[in-house]
Amino acid sequence: MAKQSLNGVAASCFIPRYKVCVVPDGGHTGPRVVIRDSAAAAIALRPCFVGLDREQFVVCCLDAKHAIIGVNVVSIGSLTLSIVHPREVFKPAILLNSCAIIAAHNHPSGDSTPSIEDRTLTTRLREAGELLGIRLLDHLVLGEDSFYSFGDEGWPL
Repeated sequence: MAKQSLNGVAASCFIPRYKVCVVPDGGHTGPRVVIRDSAAAAIALRPCFVGLDREQFVVCCLDAKHAIIGVNVVSIGSLTLSIVHPREVFKPAILLNSCAIIAAHNHPSGDSTPSIEDRTLTTRLREAGELLGIRLLDHLVLGEDSFYSFGDEGWPL
């Protein structure tokens, strides 16, 4: 008896199956932090960037009431650049069943002024979030003693 095939692939071929799960990286047991504005987000996320000598990009995943579900490091870059793609930003958000996200990265120079690349990325993240149904609430650029909020400043033009 001949094996049936689908588009030239033998029916007896092995197709791997996977289980997707989220594993917490440490045991946080404190009260849930609800993000009400950009200043609260900057305060909550600033510890992620303490002592770094290069750019790091994180995504903060939020539930429907904007309480933090978790934070994921998306990219660790160089002194002046961190490569970020929307698929890596939204992967943890999807896995954590997030309703919304806040993106944040640091500028090791201490200057929180966003670059042209920061503006372009923010636009792409907003568009991707709209398609996925996961709202980008803000993108923060953290400097030494200051921060820039794309949400507060009217988003990139």
